[in-house]
Amino acid sequence: MGSKYQESVRVWLPLWALMLEVVSIVLFFFFTSYSASVSEQKKLLRNYRDFQDVFIMATLGFGFLNTSLRRHCWSSIAFNLFLLALGVQLAVLLDGLLIEISLRKMVIDMPRIQRATMSAISVLISAGVVLGKVNLLQLVIMTLIEVTVFSATRLVGMNYLNMDNHVSMMYIHMFAAYFGLTVVCCLQKPLPNASEDKDQTATSPSLFTMLGTLFLWMFWPSFNSALLDIAEERKMAVFNTYYALAVSTVTAILMSALVHPKGKINMTHIHNAALAGGVVVGAPSNLIHYPWLAMVLGFLAGMISIGGVKYLQFRRLAVGY
Repeated sequence: MGSKYQESVRVWLPLWALMLEVVSIVLFFFFTSYSASVSEQKKLLRNYRDFQDVFIMATLGFGFLNTSLRRHCWSSIAFNLFLLALGVQLAVLLDGLLIEISLRKMVIDMPRIQRATMSAISVLISAGVVLGKVNLLQLVIMTLIEVTVFSATRLVGMNYLNMDNHVSMMYIHMFAAYFGLTVVCCLQKPLPNASEDKDQTATSPSLFTMLGTLFLWMFWPSFNSALLDIAEERKMAVFNTYYALAVSTVTAILMSALVHPKGKINMTHIHNAALAGGVVVGAPSNLIHYPWLAMVLGFLAGMISIGGVKYLQFRRLAVGY
């Protein structure tokens, strides 16, 4: 009995991915080294805590958030981890070779790995749009293209628009959303019956999807403050993100009940809108000096997200952004 998977997935993907990994190891051998600085070692503990929060967001938050597809539940978690691991390796290399524009050995430290993880998250956001429409081989190709384009975009922003690390990275939400939509437009064609079946969402709310939402909700303040070096700015970013998230969540729950004919809370709405507050204050989180401003932004983000889900049917637009 033949396999239900295409030959490109069964044969060529493992061989191509293994070859890609070998190339990555060779590049790391020639172009990377570790730092021997004592001051860098002292900063490791604080930076590692921030990195740990971002990594939990990426692995558990986005992994479980994408489990809402009826026949793509466990595959989406595995794909999420695979794409993250692949994207981080590529982003680390690009951060040194492209951003620094140098052929000298780049120093691998915790901030560099943290930036690479955040760059790879752009793929995880975009994957929420195309899951069920593409296979893993296509996702690998999308990862290579998207991480490279995102790194090039950061290069332009930092060198020509005078953006700092924080601002250039916080545009990840908008970039990933439009990149995912671009991929969908390129794939716009009648799907086979099997593909259409895989693209169907679960008929009942998924507990795992809500679990992913909770992980993202808890660690979003760390994500928005991870690249800020000044203690006061980090504090403002954490507080403002929390205020915006709290208001957007309350707004999403109340608006979901309001727009439902029977007054019920639609968990799809909550998945899409509860995180909108964290996204909307991402770039200016360290510049907002009054909590009510962050709360207003969270309120508007929750309202707009529910409106988009209800009336525009963008149910999987960049994982709810």
